[in-house]
Amino acid sequence: MQCSIYILMDNTFATSAPDIASPEKPRYEVADVFNQYGDEYLKKKNKTSISQRKVMGAIKACRTAVLGGHVEECDNCGHQQISYNSCRNRHCPKCQGLTRERWVESRLSELLPIGYFHNVFTLPHVIHKIYYGNEKIIYSILFKAVSETLNLFAAKLLGGRLSIITILHTWGQLMQRHIHLHCIISGGAMSFDGKRWISSLDGYLFDVKELSKEFQNRYCKYLEKAYTKGELLFRGEASSLAFRKNFESFLADLRSNHWVVYSKKPFASPELVVEYIGRYTHRVAISNSRIVSIDDGMVKFKYRDYRDDGKQKEMEFSAEEFIDRFLDHVLPSGFVKIRYYGFLAGRNRKANIQRCKEILGDVDGLEERQGETYAEILFRLTGVDIFLCQECGEGHMNHKRDLMPCHRQRLNLQARILHAA
Repeated sequence: MQCSIYILMDNTFATSAPDIASPEKPRYEVADVFNQYGDEYLKKKNKTSISQRKVMGAIKACRTAVLGGHVEECDNCGHQQISYNSCRNRHCPKCQGLTRERWVESRLSELLPIGYFHNVFTLPHVIHKIYYGNEKIIYSILFKAVSETLNLFAAKLLGGRLSIITILHTWGQLMQRHIHLHCIISGGAMSFDGKRWISSLDGYLFDVKELSKEFQNRYCKYLEKAYTKGELLFRGEASSLAFRKNFESFLADLRSNHWVVYSKKPFASPELVVEYIGRYTHRVAISNSRIVSIDDGMVKFKYRDYRDDGKQKEMEFSAEEFIDRFLDHVLPSGFVKIRYYGFLAGRNRKANIQRCKEILGDVDGLEERQGETYAEILFRLTGVDIFLCQECGEGHMNHKRDLMPCHRQRLNLQARILHAA
C-alpha cells in the first residue's frame, strides 16, 4: 500500500502545508542550515549556551521521525499518510503560524470599540556592549521602563489606566541585534474608579519626545541599580566596565544617545488591530520562506531595506554567520516575550474588559467568541481540508495508529547538540 508523508501542525492533524500563509513548502529551511553545518559550527563555538543548542536540536528534529507521529488511513480508498510531530519550540520557523492564529483568536473578545495606537520603544545600540550574559536583565528592564512610562502618562494626562500589550523583538531584517518593544495601546483609559471611559484626543495619544525622555531616564536608572546590586556580568571587551568609573562613563554615553520612540496613527477599526498584532506576536528571527539558497557554505536570503523605501533585496552570509545571528535571538529560558499592562494586567483582566465594554455600550462584544480548532484555522487561511484524503479527494482520513518517537535518534541528536562544543 502506497504511503505518503504529510506534515503535522503543532501536534494536531496532518496537512501538506508547512506555512499556513502558503500551501507550498519552502525549498529551503533553517533546519537545512543546521543539518548541513550545525555540527561543524558547534565544534568551533565553545560558548554556545545550552538553550541555544536545545533550539538547534528542536528545529532539526521538528516534523521528523525523531519526534514520532501517527498514521492515518482514508475510509474510502485505504490511502495512508504519516504525520510527524512538530517540536513546538517558540524559536522554530515551522511552529509559529497556528500558535499565532490561536493567540490572535483569543484576543478578539478583548477588543474595545475604540482606536488603538502602535508605539515602538527602541534601545540604543550602545547597550550591546554589555549584552552577553545580561540578556534577561536588559529585556526585563525594557519591559519595566516602558510599562511604567506609559502608566505614568496615562495617570497624569488621562487620569486612568490604558490597555497595553507589549511584544519583544530583538532583531532587524538582517538578523542583526535590534532590541525593541512593540506596544499596542488603547486610545483612551478606564478611570481608576472604573466608572468612566476617558478618550484620548483624535489621532493623538502622548508626545513621543516626552515619552522618549521618560523612557530613557527610567531605563538608565534601573540599569544603574542593577549594577549597584552586582547583578550585571562583564565579559570580554566589556570587562573594564566592572569598574565604577568606567560604568559611569558608559551610562553617560547611553544617556547622550538618541532614544527612539515611534508612534503610528490609530487603527481604522478594532479588527485591524488583531490583524496587525498577528504580524508581530510569534515571529522568529527569519522565516523559512525568506531563504533563497544554501550552497557551498553560504546562505542567501531575502530582506526588506527600509532605508530604501522597503525594497526587497538579497543578502548572503556564511553558514557560520547565519547560525550566529539566528542563535543570538534565542530568548533566555522561561522568559515571557508577550506581556500585558494597564487594566489588562492581573487577575481582574476579564472583569476590567467587560466593565469597559459596558461603559462604551459594546453589548455585542460581551458575548464570548468561540475559538476555532486548528483544522478550522488552517481551512480558513489556506483552504486546505486536512481531513480530506489527498489521494482520492473524497474519503475522510482517520487515525489508525501512533508512531513512537525514535528515542535512539533523539538521544544521538541531543548528545551531538549538547556536547559537540
